Amino acid sequence: MSDTRLFRSLRLYNYRVWAIGALVSNIGTWMQRVAQDWLVLTILTDHNASAVGITMALQFGPQLLLLPFTGYAADRFDRRRLIMLTQALLGLLALGLGLVTVTGVVTLWQVYAFALGLGCVTAFDGPARQVFVNDLVGERYLANAVALNSTSFNSARMIGPAVAGVLIAAIGTGWVFLINAVSFAAVLGSLFLLRTDQLYTMPRPGQRAGGLLEGFRYVWGRPDLKTILVMLFLIGTFGFNFPIYISTMSVSVFHGDASQYGVLTSALAIGSVSGALLAARRERPSLRQLCLSTLAFGVFCTLAGIAPNTIVFAAMLTLTGLSALTFNTASNALMQLTTEPAMRGRVMALRMAVIMGGTPLGAPIVGWIADNAGPRWAMMVAATAGIVAATVAARLLMKERRGQAYHTG
Repeated sequence: MSDTRLFRSLRLYNYRVWAIGALVSNIGTWMQRVAQDWLVLTILTDHNASAVGITMALQFGPQLLLLPFTGYAADRFDRRRLIMLTQALLGLLALGLGLVTVTGVVTLWQVYAFALGLGCVTAFDGPARQVFVNDLVGERYLANAVALNSTSFNSARMIGPAVAGVLIAAIGTGWVFLINAVSFAAVLGSLFLLRTDQLYTMPRPGQRAGGLLEGFRYVWGRPDLKTILVMLFLIGTFGFNFPIYISTMSVSVFHGDASQYGVLTSALAIGSVSGALLAARRERPSLRQLCLSTLAFGVFCTLAGIAPNTIVFAAMLTLTGLSALTFNTASNALMQLTTEPAMRGRVMALRMAVIMGGTPLGAPIVGWIADNAGPRWAMMVAATAGIVAATVAARLLMKERRGQAYHTG
C-alpha cells in the first residue's frame, strides 16, 4: 500500500489544517504532562508515587462523573464552537499553573486543583474532538483519520517528553507550562481556518429528557460494544498508568534524572506512533485485533517489569506502546464505525469515561503498590490487566464462532 493511501485523509483541506494545529498543541500538552508529574514527584514531594496517582485521579475522574453531560453536549451542540471554548479554557489553566510555578508559590494542593480543572474541561473536550473527526472527513476516511490522529498524538508524545526533560533541567517546570499555554493558539487558529461549508454534518438528537440515558441503553443492547468497554476499563484502570510506571522505574529502579524520564516516555511513544501507522493502513479493525493487541500488551508489560537495565526497559516500553496504541486506535474506530451517527457523541463519551474514568480507581492503587512493593510489581498489575482483557475478547469471539457454526450447520 502506498504512502498516499496511508495518509489519504490528508487530501482533505479541513483535516490537513486540523492536523497541523492539533500536532503543535499535542506537543505542548505532553510537555505539560511530564512537567506536572515531575513537579509532584521530585519537587513537591519526596518521590511519592501516591501523590502522582492522586493527581492523575483528579485529572481523569471528571471523565466519569460528568459523563451524562459530556456525551450529550458532543451530540447536541456545534462541535467546532464547543472545541474552541474547551481549548481556550485549557490554555488558560496551563497559563495559571505556569504562573504559580514560575513565581515559586506553587503547592501540592494547587497542582491538585489545576488537575481537577483540566479534568473537567477535558471531559467535554475529548468526546467532541473524537466525534469531530467524522465531521472533518466523513464515513469513508474515518478509520484512517482516527489512526492518523493517534499518530499525531503519539508523535507529540515522542517529541514532547524529550523536549520537556531538557527544558525542566534548563529553565524549570513552570516555563514548560507557559509554553504549553501558548501552544493552544495553534489549534484555535486551525479551528478558525476550517471551511465550515465542507464539514460533514451528522443528525443531532432532540432535546427530550431521555436523551442523557440513551447512550447507556444503546450500549447495553450491543454485546460487542459492552465487551470493548470492559476491555477498555481493565486497560484504562490498571494498564495505562504510564506516568507512574515510567517515573517510578526511572527514579527508584534505574536512578535517573528528568532527562532519562523524558527519553523513556519517548520510547513508549515511538511504539505508539508505529502502532498508529500500522492501524492507518487497515480499512477496518476487528475484535480479533483487539484480542491480540491486549494479549501482547500484557506480555510486554511483564518483560518491561523484569527488565535488568534502562536499554531493555526502553525496548519493552516501545513494544508496549505499539500494542497499546493498536488496541486504543482499533477500539476507537470500531466503536465509531458500528455506532449510529446520532449516538456517537454519547457512545464515545462513555468510551472515554471508561478508559479515563477508571484512572481514579487504578492510579492510587498502582501508586500504593509502587511505593510499598516496588515499581516492578506495579507493572505486573498492568500486565495482568492486558491478559484478562484478551481473555474477555476471546470469550466473545468464541461465542460468535459458535453462533456462526450453529446457523451454518
